[in-house]
Amino acid sequence: MARAIWKGAISFGLVHIPVSLVSATSSSGVDFDWLDERTMDPVGYKRVNKVTGKEVAREHIVKGVELEKGNYVVISEEEIQAALPEATQTIDIFSFIDSAAIPLLHISKPYFLAPDRRGEKVYALLRETLISTGKVALAHVVVRTKQSLAALMPLDSALALIMLRWPSEVRDIAYLELKSSVTKAKPTAKELDMAKRLVEDMAGEWEPDEYRNTFEDEIMALVEEKASAGEIQAVETVEQDEERQTADVVDLTELLKRSLGGAKNAKGSKDSKGGKGGTRKVSDSGAGTSRRKKSG
Repeated sequence: MARAIWKGAISFGLVHIPVSLVSATSSSGVDFDWLDERTMDPVGYKRVNKVTGKEVAREHIVKGVELEKGNYVVISEEEIQAALPEATQTIDIFSFIDSAAIPLLHISKPYFLAPDRRGEKVYALLRETLISTGKVALAHVVVRTKQSLAALMPLDSALALIMLRWPSEVRDIAYLELKSSVTKAKPTAKELDMAKRLVEDMAGEWEPDEYRNTFEDEIMALVEEKASAGEIQAVETVEQDEERQTADVVDLTELLKRSLGGAKNAKGSKDSKGGKGGTRKVSDSGAGTSRRKKSG
């Protein structure tokens, strides 16, 4: 059984469809850990003052947002917690749009939506409705206190939830500052014809099984070779269990008619929160080099 990272319900109108969120991807990168070569103990990360170079105790570390060079607004943990969105355990659909309307740059991470036994029929109904209309559903969802914009769409016999980047996270093409020699370039007919022929000569089909991460293959082959030679060091690791939550959801197929009646007056809205804080100058805290991890 696929491991669910979130459980809740799809909600549109008065209809609720109980589902589980399952990651549709996994990282294929090699996970390198830092080790002390003398003892093979894992190496952690120190919090270092970037000005003095001295380590800073956890109790002296605060979080701040830099407004301008060297000037920060300090935000307390209590203020951060108060600003976090409420985990509603629902995927709240607020609109249906054409499937081709979402720009590729807005696509972030895909997930599968697995139906609960109580909602299999309504799950299939939503899937078939999206297929027949050529629409995808736009929704808001909160997973692990992170609010996301998402697109719910059919995928073969299942439903998928595609996490989207917020518009403020996507840069405009103007960011590239392309020169007119690029934007106004007009290839000659001969150049364009030759380029088209090259594309046609190299044309192929999408064959994902043929695309390999050669770096990962080489590293894992080296790992297996060293392991076969007995070059294995025991490292103590700590496993953490992830808390899962479920939502009590009722099959509300009968409410479809009532939902249709209210749909004309219901539209999605965005709530914004603001706050004020004092401005002070503080040293930026936290240091260390990030490392790649596998995600499920």
